[in-house]
Amino acid sequence: MNSSSAPSASLPASPASDRLSPRDRSVITLLLVSAFVVILNETILSVALPHIMEDLRIGASTAQWLTTAFMLTMAVVIPVTGFLIQRFSTRAVFLLAMSLFSAGTAICAASPSFAPLLAGRIVQASGTAVMMPLLMTTVMNLVPVHRRGQVMGNISIVISVAPAVGPTVSGLVLSVLPWRFLFVLVLPIAIGALALGMRRIENVGEPVASKVDVLSFLLSGIGFGTLVYGLSGLSGGGHGASADGAPAGIATSTWVFLAIGVFALIVFGLRQRTLQREDRALLDLRTFASRNFALSVALMVLMMGAMFGMIVLLPIYLQNALGLETLQVGLMMLPGGLLMGLAAPFVGRLYDRVGPRPLLVPGLVVVAGGMLVLSTISTTTPIWHIVAGHLLISIGLACVFTPLFTNALGSLTPRLISHGSAIVGTIQQVAGAAGTAIMVALMTAGAARVQAAGGSPAKGIASGTAGVFVIGIFLALGAAALALFITRNPGEADSEGGAPHGH
Repeated sequence: MNSSSAPSASLPASPASDRLSPRDRSVITLLLVSAFVVILNETILSVALPHIMEDLRIGASTAQWLTTAFMLTMAVVIPVTGFLIQRFSTRAVFLLAMSLFSAGTAICAASPSFAPLLAGRIVQASGTAVMMPLLMTTVMNLVPVHRRGQVMGNISIVISVAPAVGPTVSGLVLSVLPWRFLFVLVLPIAIGALALGMRRIENVGEPVASKVDVLSFLLSGIGFGTLVYGLSGLSGGGHGASADGAPAGIATSTWVFLAIGVFALIVFGLRQRTLQREDRALLDLRTFASRNFALSVALMVLMMGAMFGMIVLLPIYLQNALGLETLQVGLMMLPGGLLMGLAAPFVGRLYDRVGPRPLLVPGLVVVAGGMLVLSTISTTTPIWHIVAGHLLISIGLACVFTPLFTNALGSLTPRLISHGSAIVGTIQQVAGAAGTAIMVALMTAGAARVQAAGGSPAKGIASGTAGVFVIGIFLALGAAALALFITRNPGEADSEGGAPHGH
């Protein structure tokens, strides 16, 4: 792969050093805390929408834009972050991200009506979109090769725990305080991180002088934005079923948006291939020349889709088929998220010792086992059975995400890491939207068949949900077979400083 003659975006600090300097540890810790806070807000409104609807006197279709707009903004902004991270200093990009997030949070907290609340969510999402690629790129440039798994394990805590605890935190806050306090309580933390970053964040590497290609920016925004919006419509609005359990249907406009998105992304890809010859690509697709990166991204699509789909599908089943309250659902989903977070650092250390394959294959088999447990659910399934299946899937995913992130980005040259981080972040959004839409659409179709045969709406949702998890078993086993072809990157050594493991 051509690393080009442009100045490298990697840190001058020697990656051969076994220990991070106090400065480097400070930078990574601050980025981790900041990323946790901003990603928490991606799911914190999931159980607050009914409260917002009642207070602002808006309908469900209008309120849903508070989450849809957040997701769309992420999909549009993340592909641009590779360029931003290379073009501007670490300090400047961090201050931009946290300033946007803090401003958006303040707007949301003070919103008297729906329009400013929606605007605040869009500003929030713009800051959130920048933070994760910045964190991943910084870690890959600062941390010695043989310790990347351990530190990327900490990033997996942010990725897995923050979305999982969002609904639980929201439920707890809403049980005693109005919905605006979801933003009021986060605001001082965000401002504190911003103030600390102004004092402590130092630059990683040297910015590379380059101009943004306006056509690429427009194609990226149109392509990823319309694709994610179209995917979210496949589930009939993202709610799965109407009040009587009937499928919501797929509008013609959904297919139009999907077609526009796919076409725009094809043109975008062709444009990037042309610009790559002069190292001016907005999103450098030479990352896919690395087999490990391409395979890891393919597995991320499957597993991110499964995780986000499960996060949406299980609450629908728990509330509509078992009749549980929102707070109960949040508390049931919490152990799995916490388990993923607790396991991530341990998995990261194991990755440094044994590489990706010994973790990926067993992890994916465990995910299949959890899917098998949940494929037997009904309207009378005990709570412990559902929690057990969710825990199995969570521990399996914990063995998957850290190796995938680390192996994918570790296979790239320093100049391509920021682009790889942006691609990984974009894949999370697209795969999450696709997984959610497809899983809910399949559940809805299964529920409709049961109801057509005379079953109750609750029985239909339970049967439809179980059917989706049956499909999930085969997807997880297929992913395990694909993982057999992922190898350890050249130059990686175990944490004891042993010999590097090549291909």
